[in-house]
Amino acid sequence: MTSEFFFGHLNYWLFIILMMTGLYIVVAKGNLVKKIVGLNIFQTSVFMFYISIGNVTGGTAPIFPLDMKIDPDVIYSNPLPHVLILTAIVVGVATTALGLALIVRIREEFGTIEEDALLELEHEIARKVSDQHGEAMGGRHSGD
Repeated sequence: MTSEFFFGHLNYWLFIILMMTGLYIVVAKGNLVKKIVGLNIFQTSVFMFYISIGNVTGGTAPIFPLDMKIDPDVIYSNPLPHVLILTAIVVGVATTALGLALIVRIREEFGTIEEDALLELEHEIARKVSDQHGEAMGGRHSGD
C-alpha cells in the first residue's frame, strides 16, 4: 500500500475506524447507555460513508435556473443520498429516544442498567418462578 492510496482513501479509513469503534462499544460494554452511544457512533459512520459515496467531484448543487436553460456541460451532484440520510437521521434520533426511554424504565424496575446484573436478576426471577411452579404442583417436578 502506497501513501497515495492511503491518503486518497482517507475518508474510507476514517469510516472503518469509526464503525469498528461503535461496534466494539456495542459488543464490549455492559452498560446499556454505552451500548446506545456505540450504536449512534456506528450509525453516524454509515451516514458519513453513504454521503461520501454520493459526492461527485466537480459537481454542483442540482438547482436548475428559473429559465430552465440547462447547460449540458454542467455536472450535478445526486441529491438522493443526502435526502435518504436526512430521513435516516430522523429515524436514528427517534430510535435513540426510544432506547433511552426503555433504559429509564429498566432502571426504574430493576435498579440497574448493567447487562450482567440484569442477566443475573433474570436468572433469579426464573428460579423463583420455577420454585413457585414446583410448589404449586405439590412438590412434584415436571420430570416426575
